[in-house]
Amino acid sequence: MNEPRPHEAVTPIQRLVRPFQEFADLEASGGLLLIGCTVAALIWANSPFAGSYFHFWHTDLTFGHIGGLLAKPLHFWINDGLMALFFLLVGLEIKREILVGELASFQRAVLPIAAALGGMIVPAAFYLLFNHGGPGAAGWGIPMATDIAFALGVLALLGSRVPTSLKVFLAALAIADDIGAVLVIAFFYTERISWISLGVGGVFFVALLAANRAGVRHLLIYAILGLGLWVAFLQSGIHATVAGVLLAITIPTRHRTASRAVLTSNESPMLRLEHALIPWNRYLIMPVFALANAGVTLGGGAAARSVIAPVSLGVICGLVIGKPIGIVLFSWLAIRTRLAGMLDGIGWCQIVGVGMLGGIGFTMSLFIANLAFGEAPALETAKVGILLASVVSGIAGAIVLVKRR
Repeated sequence: MNEPRPHEAVTPIQRLVRPFQEFADLEASGGLLLIGCTVAALIWANSPFAGSYFHFWHTDLTFGHIGGLLAKPLHFWINDGLMALFFLLVGLEIKREILVGELASFQRAVLPIAAALGGMIVPAAFYLLFNHGGPGAAGWGIPMATDIAFALGVLALLGSRVPTSLKVFLAALAIADDIGAVLVIAFFYTERISWISLGVGGVFFVALLAANRAGVRHLLIYAILGLGLWVAFLQSGIHATVAGVLLAITIPTRHRTASRAVLTSNESPMLRLEHALIPWNRYLIMPVFALANAGVTLGGGAAARSVIAPVSLGVICGLVIGKPIGIVLFSWLAIRTRLAGMLDGIGWCQIVGVGMLGGIGFTMSLFIANLAFGEAPALETAKVGILLASVVSGIAGAIVLVKRR
């Protein structure tokens, strides 16, 4: 984004819009990097060196002489370790939106929340049409997710054809969608719960809340307690990445000298942490996650067989068809019942385009697929469906938005 020259006055509107523009620019560029890593993973997994791809990610990585808990494959450290930082950022973004963003008031929040709700319920229903009662039924949460980085990346490629208000709507929708995805992971994709470990995690969470209440603003304290929270959740059976969201809840939103102002300064620990995590997340964590998880074998007719499997069909129909139907239908209901109003300068055709972009599931969909199927063969089938659906949704959404122009 071009910075104003020293002699140019910055208007209040520019000051308000600038944080979102910076956020969108980072998301968009991160989305383009994700595409590159996805293509690299597919090439690697289908090359003569395919064996090294799968062997590399399952190489044990041990820190020091602790062994046991920390003797885990590299794939684990990415999906359970680095992704905990991804969910920490998701939690911070959710918290910011609820405090001062598009989810801060009932009137502003209704439309994106309604759209996100429809974008979760309808795709899950489409998936279950193909898999209800079958071995793939556990994957119903896969098509519920929207990848904000990929979706905003597509909007970035369209440039001035897309108004800023539509980008804001998509970002708010995706963040509301993330809330639903976090709840689904926490309540439905858990292993057998260890109540002792969960209790220990509760102690760490209370300690984090107490630190916030006591006015502690040094992020190192939250990092140490957050690490303890992550280890406890890792042993509890509830997926460890949920600890990232809980940690985000406890990060202070006020700096030490502002007793009333919320999120008014870059000195806020929450804003400092969010700004520090964004580039790491966009340019390291998510690309590495894509590289480690997007590699599927496509040769020898495997892809064709996967596409017509119930799991893949459920994912594809859920994301490509269910997402736009759910987003548009629930948006229409919210506006029709006067709970929300149509966004300025945006028509239904653009809402349809955003609904189609919502079908780009990718990161969160791949993550939920790993939770649902583990090492089962259905995981590879689900990945094929996610990749194909994300490509189709991105192209279809871009075409609709360009035609609208």
